[in-house]
Amino acid sequence: MTVTPPRALALALEPFAGQVYFAPECHRGYHALGFNPSPGKAGEVEMPDGTAYFCSRGSLLGQVPGEVIAAAFAVFNPAVVIPAVTHGWGLTDAKAVCRVRTDGAVAQLHRVLGADPDGVDRVVALLRRATDPLPLAGKPLFAGLVALGLPGEPLADAWRLADQLREYRGDVHINVWSTAGFDGTEIGLITELYWGMPLRSYIRTRAWSDDDLAAAEDRLAARGLIRDGAFTDAGRAVREAIEVATDNACAPIVDALGDDLGELIDLIGGWSRRLQAAGGYPASGPHDLAAAADHWQRPTG
Repeated sequence: MTVTPPRALALALEPFAGQVYFAPECHRGYHALGFNPSPGKAGEVEMPDGTAYFCSRGSLLGQVPGEVIAAAFAVFNPAVVIPAVTHGWGLTDAKAVCRVRTDGAVAQLHRVLGADPDGVDRVVALLRRATDPLPLAGKPLFAGLVALGLPGEPLADAWRLADQLREYRGDVHINVWSTAGFDGTEIGLITELYWGMPLRSYIRTRAWSDDDLAAAEDRLAARGLIRDGAFTDAGRAVREAIEVATDNACAPIVDALGDDLGELIDLIGGWSRRLQAAGGYPASGPHDLAAAADHWQRPTG
């Protein structure tokens, strides 16, 4: 897997933007709204309750039904997402969840990084430059974040802008792989191989059944993309082409940053490493979530 400039930026941003899903402050806020508490830790990181995750991230879209959230997330089993969101909207509403999401994420950033970490104003300026040229068309989660506006405090603004870039790349990625003829199970399986993971490991966090995954493996094998649980040459090339196309669609970000890309990667990358060291995000990135497959359950309580 080649680390291109767009991928290098995405990797640097990920723990800083994605810490919202592991912040104890968020989990406590969701629990106060009626959601289940965090189901526990994976290593040093507090994992999210599944229903709270779907509703909090989905709140970026507004008060929408589970079908819309399942469509926007794309890789999760709608049979789990839809009833989870229905349950969650019976507890509270999108505005309340979104407010708790923002407050909890910013509280963790203040706790770990301090309220005014070195370089925060420069990071905000660079992230504004990176997000300004990006189109909304076909980018639902990115558009939802843009519509929210910025919280109005430098570190919170930096996090919101980083979250915009994270969701922009995610929206683009869905556009690319769905256009290439893959569904959520198939892209999940070939992404595991792309990351160097065994089949049916990380994708279990997306709530698919064994039957779903077995059928997807059969389809991938019939297309000549996997064989005996491993990539064929054709499969590896197809998965890399998906990432290249994602990079190409994210080129406006890199172009807008120009020679300042490295500075932004260094600044945010440093914050990301501090968050990981403090248990605010998995130490080895999202791959660690494979150990938490049983956290995505139907709502209870």
